[in-house]
Amino acid sequence: MSTDNRRLWESNASWWIENFTEGVDPEYEDQIIPLLKSEVTGRRRVLDIGCGEGQLSRVIAGMGCDVVGVEVTSAQLESARHRGKNIAYIQASSDCLPFAKASFDTVVVCLVFEHVDLLAESLAEIARVLEPGGRFCLFLNHPLLQTPGSGWIDDHIIDPPEQYWRIGAYLVETESIEEVQPGVYIRFVHRPLSVYVNTLSQHGLTIEAMVEPQPPESFLARAPEYQLAHTVPRLLYLRTRKL
Repeated sequence: MSTDNRRLWESNASWWIENFTEGVDPEYEDQIIPLLKSEVTGRRRVLDIGCGEGQLSRVIAGMGCDVVGVEVTSAQLESARHRGKNIAYIQASSDCLPFAKASFDTVVVCLVFEHVDLLAESLAEIARVLEPGGRFCLFLNHPLLQTPGSGWIDDHIIDPPEQYWRIGAYLVETESIEEVQPGVYIRFVHRPLSVYVNTLSQHGLTIEAMVEPQPPESFLARAPEYQLAHTVPRLLYLRTRKL
């Protein structure tokens, strides 16, 4: 992670902690966490990369797994260590993991690679620390339908009016800094899905399952202006296995 990007996350750590953890965010509670539980059931030693304040690490530990959380942001780590005192948390970046080869049978990366520049290097490290046959669980903001510039359009030119989802410049790899709420700026890196799939393959990580869940009802209840939001997935999940 670049120095400027890390600085943004350090200064905005409280925004993430207050808005997406401890039962506040319906997409985590009703979609991401249930899917994660189904995917790590029966796993033994799990690495949670970009663990933030440790929300998913705590879920994984609660299932009886031995879990290690990795996070680059000091403010997030401080909160993680306070909230999960019996979990090992280490400050490191995804492209330079301080673990031996084949240390884990499972790696989880949730909503992290949208903010990471060194994708190939990070996937190479994940493949290195996974044992043969190990599972890599990758959660992404959907690269097609959550492209920068995408959003709902209310078309009042036609009669009757229609609402549809506009897709931005999907094939263009780009980075942007978005004001996600007043005064809070977060950097995003957009890549087409093909970049993720091909880079996974190049590092011996084979896709076993792909999930595009519709937004949960609890999220849609907060966004009544999105009349057709149930037709547009916000999340993409890929389960891969190390050859």
